[in-house]
Amino acid sequence: MTLPEKGICLSPNRLTSIDFTRGLVIVIMALDHIRDLLHNGTGDPTDLNTTTPALFMTRWITHFCAPIFVFLAGTSAYLMCKKQNDPSKTGRFLVSRGLWLIFLEISVIGFGFWADIQFRTILFQVIFAIGAGFIILSGLIRLPGKIIGLLGLAIILLHDALPAKPFTSPAGEFIWSLLFQRGFFKFGTDRALIIGYAVIPWLGIMLAGYGYGKVFELPSEKRRKLLLMSGIGALTLFVMLRLLNLYGDPKPWVTQPSQVFSFFSFLNVSKYPPSLMYTAMTLCVMFFLLRLADARDNALIRTFVTYGQVPMFFYILHWYIVHASMFVIILLQGVTWDQMVFGVMHFGKPEGSGVALPFVYLYWLCLVIGLYPLCRWYGRYKAAHRQNKWLSYL
Repeated sequence: MTLPEKGICLSPNRLTSIDFTRGLVIVIMALDHIRDLLHNGTGDPTDLNTTTPALFMTRWITHFCAPIFVFLAGTSAYLMCKKQNDPSKTGRFLVSRGLWLIFLEISVIGFGFWADIQFRTILFQVIFAIGAGFIILSGLIRLPGKIIGLLGLAIILLHDALPAKPFTSPAGEFIWSLLFQRGFFKFGTDRALIIGYAVIPWLGIMLAGYGYGKVFELPSEKRRKLLLMSGIGALTLFVMLRLLNLYGDPKPWVTQPSQVFSFFSFLNVSKYPPSLMYTAMTLCVMFFLLRLADARDNALIRTFVTYGQVPMFFYILHWYIVHASMFVIILLQGVTWDQMVFGVMHFGKPEGSGVALPFVYLYWLCLVIGLYPLCRWYGRYKAAHRQNKWLSYL
């Protein structure tokens, strides 16, 4: 990988630690999507009855991506609001950005994942959750940041106490799933809507990130201390709650036949929706990463900053490259076009086709390296054309 020259791609108007952390998690997120599309395995990688250590850890490491991205989206919204010093202008931008993200999720990203021109599967994932969160946040930004942050923290702490399905009617179940729980809704025989990221639990993480934005206005020494304390606090909360096994996740950990799988059971917390334990486990790592990169400048940080300054560009591009690669791989393996399966919950790859896990990692490394020059080019293009407002949407 060609590293950027010292100081390149770093802007004095951007907080390097945020871009570094965002860049790192977008690269790790790509690993999960490559596993989804290319791996020849079947089943849930976190099912301890069927998984392997390598497969479990491949999935588990990517758990950190979505909550970090959502939290930092809230932090970035706070910093933008403070910079513009015009809540009405910021609110309008958040609404337009939110609607745009929801549109991208349903259309451009959805086609990149499913490769189905009929759009028979609509999946609400993390981009939808961020978009919906921005729209709701736009109505709250006149409140003090501390109040917004406390509201987000309350949602994180309390939403696990809500019942799974309090409604039996289709409309009630849909609204409840959209707001609080994931859900699967079939329309006719060949169409479905999947709510993977319920709005309110992820909104809590975004609002907490917004409230935490004040920390990034502090002097470096105090900011780094608070980041470290936040990481230690979140890690302590996760470990204590997990040991107690009383509240904070619907899946209590249990002793397994081996110590390794007992440890996996301890780590195997719920992402859909993000439980209190899941949120504490993932965000503690985010705080440590932010602390690690704060006020630092080296080749590694500058490399991931390059990805972190253009996350949507990377995100959309990698879906299409990986899915196109999937078609090439399975065609070379002898799969014919008529054997490819499309429709609800299918993206073209027949069961058993694809590559083994080591090749997933090799492809991931090649993809990340290959996309670096494009991300660096686009980052420079954005920096040189700040007057083009439409670039802020990519």
